[in-house]
Amino acid sequence: MQQRSRGPRRPGLSLGRVLGVPLRVDASMLLLTVVVTVLYAALARRQLDLGPLGGYLVGFGFVISLLGSVLLHELGHALTARRYGIGVRGITLELLGGYTEMDRDAPTPRTELLISLAGPAVSAVLGAGAVAATLALPAGTLGHQLAFQLAVSNVVVAIFNSLPGLPLDGGRALRAAVWALTRDRHRGTEVAGWVGRAVALGTLALVVVLTMRRALAPLALPLLLLVALTLWRGAGQSIRMARIGRRLHLVDLARLARPLLPVPTGTPLAEAQRRRDEAATPDAALGVVDSAGRTVALVDPARAAAVPPERRPWLAVDEVARDLSAVPALPVGADGERVLETVRTHPGAQYVVTAGEDVVGVLHIADLAQLLEPKRKTNT
Repeated sequence: MQQRSRGPRRPGLSLGRVLGVPLRVDASMLLLTVVVTVLYAALARRQLDLGPLGGYLVGFGFVISLLGSVLLHELGHALTARRYGIGVRGITLELLGGYTEMDRDAPTPRTELLISLAGPAVSAVLGAGAVAATLALPAGTLGHQLAFQLAVSNVVVAIFNSLPGLPLDGGRALRAAVWALTRDRHRGTEVAGWVGRAVALGTLALVVVLTMRRALAPLALPLLLLVALTLWRGAGQSIRMARIGRRLHLVDLARLARPLLPVPTGTPLAEAQRRRDEAATPDAALGVVDSAGRTVALVDPARAAAVPPERRPWLAVDEVARDLSAVPALPVGADGERVLETVRTHPGAQYVVTAGEDVVGVLHIADLAQLLEPKRKTNT
């Protein structure tokens, strides 16, 4: 369970709104539903002396209760973020729990800390309530069994999510603490990311030990391995984003954007490429202009490169161009944060750079990647 700031929305089934927050369910939840229902059905049959159908009904009921707990956990994040003026795009329930998508990062370490700990706090309260219900209900009854499992689930979620490593909630709390001490948000992210990798390795070690002791159900093993892998990848992504963040101040679209070479609509592709070569600007982007000289489309380099050389004299640039309205735009004065936000929300290979209504250049995603991650190999 984690919070994600910005980024494109992932596909999922919309379930409407809860307290004004859009709620979606990822398709991977189907797998979780099947696994938990089967595992819990077997437990319920042993503990409550139920038949197969009764066991599966109880197992499915437990899944619904578990999803309710996850939803309340995420609402803790969402409502706290909204309390501090941060917009919430939605909550998505998925295979490994859920995540809350926010419009932007927390502006201060204190806000970051409060938002990150709100989810585990909700789980801890739910766990305490379930423990009380377990003690109050008669042993051996359905209510007692469900209360016990919900107590275990919520306590485990609260403790595990409080571990100090990204992408867990505790990792965000650690980032807030390092951020407050060093005045460097990126340093906090990187530290919490490396701790997150240690948590992932610890999770993997626990899985190995439990497997060797035959303490894991067969269906639980791949799920726990997926948890460890997801933690490792999430921690690595956090480290990467911290390193990118340190270089955002280097983004200057006036220098980074490639020049635009205008060619009239209907110009053969071979002729447009010849003009670019003669102009000694081999990296220039080709813009298609109308009779009034207005740029109306942008030649797609990948589509142009895919045209066989012998066809290029007979194919107009319009055939391998994208309408300008379909290409994301960036003002030439946009800073690194805004550029990265646009790339996240509108993924693409090219972005037009504008000054007022004029197109003054084209940003290639490969050029931006090379600037922000100089040691990372990119395709140009």
